[in-house]
Amino acid sequence: MPPGAVARALDRYRRFLKQPGRWLTLPDDWFPCPLEDPIDARDELEWILQQMPRRGRAALAAYVARLDAILRRRTLPDPLAAKRSTWAAEHWWRQRLLSP
Repeated sequence: MPPGAVARALDRYRRFLKQPGRWLTLPDDWFPCPLEDPIDARDELEWILQQMPRRGRAALAAYVARLDAILRRRTLPDPLAAKRSTWAAEHWWRQRLLSP
């Protein structure tokens, strides 16, 4: 795991979740800059959690779970996402509706 990977992924995910308003939206300039993709950041956090030793993983997993609760509360489920894409079917956070 590269140095700073956890901090960078958490920062991207937190910044996305802190945006004002009831519903989460993708930034206007998201498409040309996939480094800001919040779903990629959540994917990275999942990968990091799987690579971490048990001792450190519990604290990070609890923190990510609190962030995930915000994502669930501020998005809607996309019931067709898993049917449209095997990529989306792999994880629940890929099956949420965000406003473009």
